[in-house]
Amino acid sequence: MNTTTPVLDDLPFPERFDTEAALEDYLATPSRDLLRDMARIDGDLMVLGVGGKMGPTLARLAKNAMSGRRVIAVARFSEAGVREALEAHGIETLACDLLDAEAIAQLPRTPNVVFMAGRKFGADADNPLTWAMNAHVPALVAQHFSGSRIVAFSTACVYPFVPVIGQGAHESEAPNPPGEYANSCVGRERMFEYFSQRHGTPGRLFRLSYAIDLRYGVLADVAGKVWRGEPVDVTMGHVNVIWQGDANAQALRCLAAATVPTSPLNVSGPETTSIRWLAEEFGRRFGKPVQIAGSEAPTAWLMNTGEAERLFGYPRVPLSQLVGWVADWIAREQRQYGKPTKFESRDGKY
Repeated sequence: MNTTTPVLDDLPFPERFDTEAALEDYLATPSRDLLRDMARIDGDLMVLGVGGKMGPTLARLAKNAMSGRRVIAVARFSEAGVREALEAHGIETLACDLLDAEAIAQLPRTPNVVFMAGRKFGADADNPLTWAMNAHVPALVAQHFSGSRIVAFSTACVYPFVPVIGQGAHESEAPNPPGEYANSCVGRERMFEYFSQRHGTPGRLFRLSYAIDLRYGVLADVAGKVWRGEPVDVTMGHVNVIWQGDANAQALRCLAAATVPTSPLNVSGPETTSIRWLAEEFGRRFGKPVQIAGSEAPTAWLMNTGEAERLFGYPRVPLSQLVGWVADWIAREQRQYGKPTKFESRDGKY
């Protein structure tokens, strides 16, 4: 156990996060369950595609939970400051274009891999690139790291819409999504499945639905619209959401819960959360009127997360705490990533 890092279980929920640094420090704090599971696996970790919204805090969380072992972060590092910030926390970095097969072939083979690379926003503007990133790159990675444990980030978008009055899509539900983006995500999963079957590679397909940070996510999208007096579209009326820290912890714990061949795992909050309720709750907290557009469809992208809860327990941070944190952050007009989730989309176009 890394004795220089606080343990999440010993900390009360902060009332608010005054700075981004405080937020990121909290997201990088491991729980005892994470420390225990990381101690069960041997070897170093590589995070591929670390430069997205979740990657830097996942790499920091891993480093704090893997005392004495290497965490290697890989990306193109096109955004200024990301590489330097990771290195400041003891994380090694390698610049690599994952579309370049020769560059992937030069990457060291670590025993543990978390694959986070992918293309979503703007996907329909260049569908060939979307398929290359979401299906071709996974095939290259799965072959090069065939001797590793691989946790591959996926999405709830591989499922068809399911009734909002049900229990959500189970892992046994056959993928049948709308839109090219979502189908390219099925392609990503199939590549990891194929090479896992062929080489006996242990892994998990991490089907994540809507991680929540204060700088992006469904809650920030809804809260921002209410704060600015914009209408909130409730046609896609229900979602599952999970705190980014909980999602990252579960992704890392999947390394100790890998299967041969790799298998899907639904990860999100257990609640079916109403977009209308979220808008009204933010309106109440802000003291602002709420404008609602549309009416709720009878179906949505919803998941049954029972298996993840069996493996890892319920997410640590409850929905009510997330709403409070986001409301405070938005009301103080703190920084947003400017990357809306587009949760309203029902045609699979991003």
